[in-house]
Amino acid sequence: MEDCLAKKMEITVSEAEKRTGRNAMNIQETYTAYLIETRAVESQSEGQCAPVESLWRRYSEFELLRNYLTVTYPHIVVPPLPEKRADFVWHKLSADNMDPDFVERRRIGLENFLLRVASHPVLCQDKIFYAFLMQEGGWKEMVNETGFQLKADSRLKALNATFRVKNPDKRFTELKHYSDELQSVISHLLRVRARVADRLYGVYKVHGNYGRVFSEWSAIEKEMGDGLQSAGHHMDVYAASIDDILEEEEHYADQLKEYLFYAEALRAVCRKHELMQYDLEMAAQDLTSKKQQCEELATGTVRTFSLKGMTSKLFGQETPEQREAKIKILEEQIQEGEEQLKSKNLEGRDFVKSAWADIERFKEQKNHDLKEALISYAVMQISMCKKGIQVWTNAKECFSKM
Repeated sequence: MEDCLAKKMEITVSEAEKRTGRNAMNIQETYTAYLIETRAVESQSEGQCAPVESLWRRYSEFELLRNYLTVTYPHIVVPPLPEKRADFVWHKLSADNMDPDFVERRRIGLENFLLRVASHPVLCQDKIFYAFLMQEGGWKEMVNETGFQLKADSRLKALNATFRVKNPDKRFTELKHYSDELQSVISHLLRVRARVADRLYGVYKVHGNYGRVFSEWSAIEKEMGDGLQSAGHHMDVYAASIDDILEEEEHYADQLKEYLFYAEALRAVCRKHELMQYDLEMAAQDLTSKKQQCEELATGTVRTFSLKGMTSKLFGQETPEQREAKIKILEEQIQEGEEQLKSKNLEGRDFVKSAWADIERFKEQKNHDLKEALISYAVMQISMCKKGIQVWTNAKECFSKM
């Protein structure tokens, strides 16, 4: 971890800017661009002021980067991107993707994504990722030259195909259940948090109503007017703090959502392992079939019924020369199949070893992050309740002076 990019470079997504331009179809569109700023840490430690490098990226470029990382490193739980659209809308947040509040939250999420990748022991060393941060022009061409899209297309077809593994790895089966459970628990947490926030919003609105009533009441009271007006002021101040509270609420919700999306990244690793296991089983099955064919040709006996065997009985046997030629071809195919099977076995073992190391790293990260987030959320709720108690204590003093 000491060699990771995050230790050597400060990475921030400092601002977002609304822009208008034409897409690949030459259609006018409005989009948001994000300013990525980087600064070397080593120069600062030597007492020098390192220059800030900056460039603009669209959300679609972040998507391209993540797709590249997912295909290139199939054994890694690649950090997820923040949501592209305002799917989780609550009260003051509009469903408009250009809404300033939503864009700001997505800016923070994109910065977090870059920091996650820069902190990863393997992903941080990727040259394409470094070019994404430092090279504004020609970056997409660099990605396309890797040929990752062809791998992505073929893998996507394979992943979408229906297949059943005969001997699934229990560890990955359990991991799949773990990811499903993680997604279910966090989805439930988000729903509960939304209900709590909804009630909180109602409480603050009630305080706002109290403030308005006390202020209006104070205008018609002579002796109690000052006390009512002061109490109303405390209520108004408390009600006005709802925006800051909701913003902090959304921050914790985004931390939970990140791990909601991480669950899908875990399932992707499981699916890739299933595909490798299926390829291995198909290769072993094909090799067994060729060995059986070779044995049947060599001994002249047919163990299983086949149309080919039936045809040879009806129309005559093959000549010894033809049989020898077929045996020779099969022997070459068997040798090639054995080498492929050995290679696939080795590849599978390497995948499992690398994947499991990254999954353990991910679980450690998840436990730390969610623990910190939930503790901070509880502290925020306690602080908010203390403010409410203080408001009513102040209001009580105002009423006592009447």
